[in-house]
Amino acid sequence: MSLPSISAKESLSRTSTPKQTPPSSVATTADDDEIRQILAERENASTHRLRDLVFTKQFTTFDRQNPLSAESPFRGFFTLFWLAIALMLLKVAASNYKVYGSVVGKAEMLHFMFDRDVIILGLTDGVMVGSTVVGLGLQKAVAKEWISWRRTGWIIQNLWQTAFLFSILAWTWYREWPWTHTIFMVMHTLTFVMKQHSYAFYNGYLSQLNRRKRLLERKLEHLRSTESSDEAPSPVVDVLRASGVENTQEPNGQIQRRPPLNSRTLTDPTKENSHLSAVVTAIDDETSVNDDAKSEFTTAIENELAALTKELHGKTTNPEKQYPNNLTLANWADYTIIPTLCYELEYPRQKHINWWYVAEKSAAALGGIFVMIVVSQAYIHPVVLSTLAMKDDRIATRWREFPWVVSDLLFPVMLEQLLTWWVVWECVLNVLAEVTGFADRNFYGTWWNSVSFDEYARDWNRPVHNFLLRHVYNSSISSFHVSRTTATLVTFTLSALVHELLMFCMFKKVRGYLFTFQLFQIPLAWLSRTKVLKDRKTLGNLMFWFGLFIGPSILGSLYLIV
Repeated sequence: MSLPSISAKESLSRTSTPKQTPPSSVATTADDDEIRQILAERENASTHRLRDLVFTKQFTTFDRQNPLSAESPFRGFFTLFWLAIALMLLKVAASNYKVYGSVVGKAEMLHFMFDRDVIILGLTDGVMVGSTVVGLGLQKAVAKEWISWRRTGWIIQNLWQTAFLFSILAWTWYREWPWTHTIFMVMHTLTFVMKQHSYAFYNGYLSQLNRRKRLLERKLEHLRSTESSDEAPSPVVDVLRASGVENTQEPNGQIQRRPPLNSRTLTDPTKENSHLSAVVTAIDDETSVNDDAKSEFTTAIENELAALTKELHGKTTNPEKQYPNNLTLANWADYTIIPTLCYELEYPRQKHINWWYVAEKSAAALGGIFVMIVVSQAYIHPVVLSTLAMKDDRIATRWREFPWVVSDLLFPVMLEQLLTWWVVWECVLNVLAEVTGFADRNFYGTWWNSVSFDEYARDWNRPVHNFLLRHVYNSSISSFHVSRTTATLVTFTLSALVHELLMFCMFKKVRGYLFTFQLFQIPLAWLSRTKVLKDRKTLGNLMFWFGLFIGPSILGSLYLIV
């Protein structure tokens, strides 16, 4: 998983549990001191404000459709890499033929992967994906106001996500699947945990805006139906005039002319420190209004309604995709397939599907998987068998073999790591993007040029990085009012726990090695910002590649031997 930058922008918000106030006539005589006293009592809790993401049409770095790829001065090294892979396959095939009389050798990895429960694995995956429709049902109930997102909806969603994940973990354990089946299933499940979370919390946030909008529409309708009076205007009107219709910059302690975006998750405007709270409070408390006050109150509510409507529409101009019209089975199915973990009302799309491109990338993915199987069979599987043969030896004996196991795994594990990344982020995600017409192919950055591990974390897996940035890092700050440093620590810790979970699923043991290595990225990120490394990009890149080269082999050896 990737991690957000410590310097990422965040949004802060304040909220409290909405209190339903029975509607009454319009006020004109509320005292300013009374209003401020009411407002001062209502800043007591918080909710999150989702971070906006910008989706644009773009291609991945190694995609032939990317014009910059063809112009790269390093394209020859890309050719050299695949030539080396082809020659390696030829060497392995020749060795297998010499020893076993067959170019595929014993093919133990193929039997390991396909001899057992392949159909059940596929059915399990299908049921897992299909069950995510629960989130759509929950959001429909929220949109119809059968339940409140802020009170019970988010609790139901989190309980469902927990049950969803642990039921799959229990099923893989019960079936005693090989690690290949288990890792695929668990990683795919984690992907849909993130997808469901983003879908639910984005639409849950919009539901609060929608409830607020409907409440203000009722207030406005009530205001317009109220007959004018000749009484003096409310002091609230003086506050509105003094601040100006569009003025939002208020001194400390003054009522804001217009509530900030992050306050709109409050369904009841009287729960915030803003001019709108004063207006709604005035409408609820008194019985008479003159033409002047009525005009000012109407303008204030109409301005807020316009802003709410704009945010509910998001970046889409299609009414069918605007909340709550987006809560359809078709929209849910589309989001389920497209290669992103962050829900939006609309994404950039391309008009036509290039099926030759789909075939090309699909063939490349299958070819990459085949190479990974060959590398694993020829260079990793024998090492794993040797460590399993030592499991009854004394720990001192196994530790003596540790350096040799690490050295045997260095190159094949590094190659497997590169191929895994290429198959998933260059091939599989591009196939999904092409089939769904998803135009934003920003699945990764130039992570190979990273000068620190936090830069690598941001660039090698952009979909997960964006999810963590929006739903973990920024939400930690806005929901719990923690510092950026604490939010970063929370994000790193969550990522480390998920990585350790994967190691548990693979090795069936809890050791905490990967968890520790993940958290060690925090001091490394700090070190990269010191005078020693700050402007020394070559040294930083060297340290990054050294860590990436030896780290996975050391970790794998630790889990195998200890």
